[in-house]
Amino acid sequence: MGVLSSLYTGVSGLSAQGEALGVIGDNIANANTVGFKASRAEFQDIISKSLKGILGGNQIGRGVKIGAVNPILVQGNVDSTEKSTDLAISGDGYFTLKGTDGESFTRDGSFHFDREGYLVSKDNQRVQGYKSDERGQIINKVEDIKFPRALIPAQATQEVKLELNLDSRVADVKKFDMKDPYATSDFSTGTEIYDSQGNKHLVTMFFNKTADRNWEYRGLVDGQEITGGKEGDMSEVVTGSIGFTVDGKLDTEVQTLSAFNFVGGALQNQKIKIDFGDSITTDKGTGLEGTKQYGRDSGLITWGQDGAAAGTITNLSFSDEGVLTALYSNGSARDLAQVAVAKFENSEGLFKVGNNRLKEARSSGEASLGKPGSSGRGKLFAKSLERSTVDLAMEFVNLIQNQRGFQANAKTITTTDELLAEVINLKR
Repeated sequence: MGVLSSLYTGVSGLSAQGEALGVIGDNIANANTVGFKASRAEFQDIISKSLKGILGGNQIGRGVKIGAVNPILVQGNVDSTEKSTDLAISGDGYFTLKGTDGESFTRDGSFHFDREGYLVSKDNQRVQGYKSDERGQIINKVEDIKFPRALIPAQATQEVKLELNLDSRVADVKKFDMKDPYATSDFSTGTEIYDSQGNKHLVTMFFNKTADRNWEYRGLVDGQEITGGKEGDMSEVVTGSIGFTVDGKLDTEVQTLSAFNFVGGALQNQKIKIDFGDSITTDKGTGLEGTKQYGRDSGLITWGQDGAAAGTITNLSFSDEGVLTALYSNGSARDLAQVAVAKFENSEGLFKVGNNRLKEARSSGEASLGKPGSSGRGKLFAKSLERSTVDLAMEFVNLIQNQRGFQANAKTITTTDELLAEVINLKR
């Protein structure tokens, strides 16, 4: 009986519109949820009754059902925050988490460090990233992001780089005297180095011109800092010579003595290279980088060394590349890890598990991990959060439409009920 089919058609409409109202309600409820993506209910008709078989046409619909509920994966607004561990992704990609229920993914970058030093989400899932090696270089190994709480070890100086200008106009040849080094040298400058225990030592470098394009250098320290030295005397720890071309470029570097034997239990015969630049003959370089000999006053341009004292972490911060950098009490900085970003072939197929987390599903495909900004993965923003993509104005419009649809389907049922009542009354 056709009137009965209209009753079930109305029921299907009530059910579908009710489910759609649930989707809209969920969107509105999550209007302020970080990283939330609004969803949309998509309807499908139910297989129709055919009046003429396979001839086509002349079909009566049987109602409607929810065919799919898909997230609308548009980019949410990225707002700046004051928290150093807040991260946001602009573009495709998800943060990767690991916890008691395995691996999951999220767009919610409101992270923090727990008491064990791990970077975690609000529900204590550990954020995954690429670790760094002992030199602070990011390597291709994914693990929990964690910062070390222990005292970092001292690093003995292995190389000192000096960029100078040595005045080519120096004419008189001075004879260097250890007892009066400043008066008997043509130029002097100081540099700092660290022994194997992280103790800092001042090495004063003295330069004497020996020929038109050749200079000798000596590095002296206070005698009480050297094994066998005497307090008040200067001890020689390094000597050598450097040569220049006719146009003032660095040509040769020769280090003739290296006697870094510091007291206090430090490593004896510490190997330290004094590097003046990319010399033409010695380093097969161009002579353009580093020390020169030009007709201007001698002076130190820049210097640097690779040693450091022991230290503890004083500050942590993320860069816009997702690199976690630690600042230490000894003044050094070191990269600890880089946040890993996962990408899926079909992000709409991810399975929601609550707490702003999603899991890999059959229709989503497998996660492809990589660094931010690589192979179409989104760019990271530090001290930022991605806001919900819910448009409240649009949700209220959809709410009204589905409400009216629900009322119209309810009217179909009440009308069908009246018709059935007329059928019953035919017997009277």
